[in-house]
Amino acid sequence: MTAAGIADRPELLLVVLVTEALLGYPDALHRRIPHPVAWAGSLISRLEHIWNTGSAPKRRLAGICTLLVVTGSAAGLGIMLETMLTGWFGWILLILIATTGLAQRSLYFHVRNVLMPLEQGEIAPARQALSMIVGRDTENLGERCVASAATESLAESFCDGIVAPAFWFLVAGLPGLFVFKTVSTADSQIGHLDERYRYFGWAAARCDDVMNFVPARIAGLLICIAGMGGWRIMVRDAARHLSPNAGWSEAAMAGALNVQMGGGATYDGEWIARETLGDGERPGPGDLKAALAIYVRACLALWLLVGGLIWAP
Repeated sequence: MTAAGIADRPELLLVVLVTEALLGYPDALHRRIPHPVAWAGSLISRLEHIWNTGSAPKRRLAGICTLLVVTGSAAGLGIMLETMLTGWFGWILLILIATTGLAQRSLYFHVRNVLMPLEQGEIAPARQALSMIVGRDTENLGERCVASAATESLAESFCDGIVAPAFWFLVAGLPGLFVFKTVSTADSQIGHLDERYRYFGWAAARCDDVMNFVPARIAGLLICIAGMGGWRIMVRDAARHLSPNAGWSEAAMAGALNVQMGGGATYDGEWIARETLGDGERPGPGDLKAALAIYVRACLALWLLVGGLIWAP
């Protein structure tokens, strides 16, 4: 049996999830070979530098062409690999390659790197660690704003860094996983509302919305299950978010923690108004620590969900 022939099976996805949680993308490997997402990001940056000029319609068309180029390349690579990887060795390689599309381990440690200095009252290193996982400006954020931003990023990234890539791997194997990661990378780089990317990044943002629609709702449910609550806030506040999808996991986390998240933030010096999610005070270091525990349980709940699919008729 070829690796391509088993790429859509829940058994394989479960092995990928467990393997990625244990290994992640090792630092020693990262120093020699950049993470595959960096390759996509480099191509997107080059095309944006060349094509993001002219009138609004021209920029929008250029953004569509950019997305077609990068997603077509990603799909082609996925198809080629699944065709080439055969036998037991190909099965192992496919698993290792698929783990690069998930971020359970790296997300945990990135958020923990924010939490540890916060617990010691060291705001500067906490801001620096936060800048690695959020797009907003972090230089002037206070303790609770840092904790809130990290909690929001953790909840949102649970969807687009774990649940969504797992979903698309299950649906379409490596091609589906690669296309999703490329779209997600494009959205994070150019799918913004500021003047530079408003038109060029339109296609990336809309495609990301479509691909995250189902995974976002699954992620919200898993967070509520892991947090033993948050249902009411998730249903009430999910639509308040600027994104049609990110609000589900963020509102679920806010409800599970009984805190208030969201609100306006500054991106590249530009203030973006946003509504709040949840009730109560802004998260503090203790809430961020609790959010990490919920996150771990939500990942385990995802494993159980995938395991349940193995036994489904």
